[in-house]
Amino acid sequence: MEQRESGAAPPTLGIGMVGYAFMGAAHSQGWRTAGRVFDLPMRPVLAAVAGRDATAVGAAARRHGWAAAETDWRALIARDDVQLVDVCTPGDSHAEIAVAALEAGKHVLCEKPLANSVAEAETMAAAAEAAAARGQIAMVGFNYRRVPALSYARQLIADGRLGSLRHVRVTYLQDWLVDPAFPLTWRLEREHAGSGALGDLGAHAVDLAQYLAGEPLIGVSALTETFVRKRPLLAGVAAGGLAGGAGSEAYGQVTVDDAALFTGRLASGALASFEATRMAAGRKNALRLEINGERGSLAFDLERLNELSFHDHTEPAVSAGFRRILVTEPDHPYLEGWWPPGHALGYEHTFAHQARDLVHAVASGIPPAPSFADGLQVQRVLAAVEESARSNAVYTPVGIPVHTAADGSADTPADSPAQTPADTSVPS
Repeated sequence: MEQRESGAAPPTLGIGMVGYAFMGAAHSQGWRTAGRVFDLPMRPVLAAVAGRDATAVGAAARRHGWAAAETDWRALIARDDVQLVDVCTPGDSHAEIAVAALEAGKHVLCEKPLANSVAEAETMAAAAEAAAARGQIAMVGFNYRRVPALSYARQLIADGRLGSLRHVRVTYLQDWLVDPAFPLTWRLEREHAGSGALGDLGAHAVDLAQYLAGEPLIGVSALTETFVRKRPLLAGVAAGGLAGGAGSEAYGQVTVDDAALFTGRLASGALASFEATRMAAGRKNALRLEINGERGSLAFDLERLNELSFHDHTEPAVSAGFRRILVTEPDHPYLEGWWPPGHALGYEHTFAHQARDLVHAVASGIPPAPSFADGLQVQRVLAAVEESARSNAVYTPVGIPVHTAADGSADTPADSPAQTPADTSVPS
């Protein structure tokens, strides 16, 4: 493992995290680990974690190594020992917390998707741009960019090993909603989650496609579906009503998609296809992608996340074919801090890599990737997917202003200008 040279200890970077459930636990792991593995210019310190339930957030602080717990995120932002605020809450509170933290002079890491709407994401991106002029950093937590095999894939594409891209295919399949008795959680309510499988899984797929290709999606054609439209309320499940029969009428409406299927066009003209679902029986966390270019192809499977498949189409056909690259060598991205070649990494390591990159950005003042502007671009794609699905898969340019009503319906002006490749910045 990487060893720190002797000398003065680096300055500290106080981290304050809002939210402590699944993503909070993953981010905590990353912050705890990064400084012990990589030679960082600043030492992350887990200063405080915030949550509404005093007992639960106190237990989370003890479990994950946070020095203090707060029950008000505003109090966490105001703490002098917090220089960076990590937002791990449901999407409906991302904008309020992130903007307040930036206006208070803090750096910010915000979980994906950036927001629940384009309007919120635009507000956040504007706040991040203003904060950048003051020397602050704002980054979105698309952790799959930090899988070493995918970072290496980006290097190969940027180096021209695939030539001009032709096709990008991404599928992200899970099965935790197959059972219709699974209760109605916040992830199934539009007012909290923004969208369903589209925002939860599709956001990752869109970001990876744009990141790997080095160019944005400019239009989509989409279908979405909600297969189970009513689910038992958590209160009824906790009371045992559904199992015992009494109280079985305690159901609530699912207001997000269960699955999204869409095609798209990249700025260069390359074609893309996406599938995101939480209803694929037997698939637990199956993120797969393939990219085809004029000179070769790449393929990746998250269930084999230390491997990248590469085909060099310039080789003689008699010996050409996909070959397995084991991405565990010291020269591969992020591997300088870990184990000898062949010793595999896992999902949790992506959060240590994310923390590493963000600390370097804070110390150097260099804008991070993915930025809030990148997160806004993803949000615009998600909005175009939903608009296309409402219009029975009509091709919808990315970037048309969408005015969303309180009930989640949208009104898109007919005379809104379509976005063209010239209008679009390349995601970092």
